[in-house]
Amino acid sequence: MSEPRTPQPRVPTIDLRPWLTGDADARARVARTVDRALQTAGFLLVTGHGVDPALRDGIRRAARAFFVLPAEVKRVYEAKVGGRGWLGPGAEANGYAEGTETPPDLKESLTFATREPFADPAVDAEWYAPNVWPAETPELRALCEEYLTRMAELENRLLTLLGDALGLEADFFTRHMDHPTYGFNINWYPGRAVLGEPEPGQFRIGPHTDFGTVTILDRQAGRGGLQVWTEDGGWEDAPYDPAALTINIGDLMARWTGDRWRSGRHRVLPPPADAPAEELMSLVYFGECTPGTRVESVPAPVGRVAYEPVDSHAYLREKLDSITVD
Repeated sequence: MSEPRTPQPRVPTIDLRPWLTGDADARARVARTVDRALQTAGFLLVTGHGVDPALRDGIRRAARAFFVLPAEVKRVYEAKVGGRGWLGPGAEANGYAEGTETPPDLKESLTFATREPFADPAVDAEWYAPNVWPAETPELRALCEEYLTRMAELENRLLTLLGDALGLEADFFTRHMDHPTYGFNINWYPGRAVLGEPEPGQFRIGPHTDFGTVTILDRQAGRGGLQVWTEDGGWEDAPYDPAALTINIGDLMARWTGDRWRSGRHRVLPPPADAPAEELMSLVYFGECTPGTRVESVPAPVGRVAYEPVDSHAYLREKLDSITVD
């Protein structure tokens, strides 16, 4: 009599090393696990990614030194959603992207993006605003630029894995990433003493899906932390492993796969009443395409829905505008 099978977790942890260095069977097992997970929750945890934890710790220390400065100092760097600089309290309400009307999100952010301008002046005007680095924390720039280099490398490895998981060419996704408009947010979730008592229905980040291709998240565990939505389980606390990065796919990738894969719906809970001083910080890398990429659903039997093709960045602009609090 065979042993009963242990059910696979909805958000599994995957070691990337067998994918990077293993034989064909090991790589195929990883690809199958990825495919299953992205069909259910749209989330994965990955270890074996090679990103130095000391680098992540250094960014958090430098960013926190900025976030705790007086508001009038930070306001010098104030930006709009999709811009470069500081997003203060009340700047975003992510729930609006899915039609959920929530109060503004309980967070502050530093936001940066691609370092290289584009050849097209029109693309530059919309998608390339030079990064604004706070003079008060000069060490932050070098740390973030090193981190973004590591993220771009990891994103390409992940996208190659995703292509294989769908049975497509190895460069099916990466060939559209030669000059992406990636974004990088450092999200600070302070306690209630900083931002006040949450309003009814207010979150650190309201329920939403990400907009682009692949998001790579380095987060901290907390009572008011990340929750993931699945059809089977509803809202559940996302699993946490301090050695792992959290990966989810966004709306464009879901469209690209013809809804085979789910755009991972998630939220970040408010600081809990029984731990009002809880403070967390997340490093969020948003992988995107090269501007002008035509995103067209993979046909059946891989894809399940044939969406109308979209221009990747027309789609992204519409989504970014939808979460901006006027």
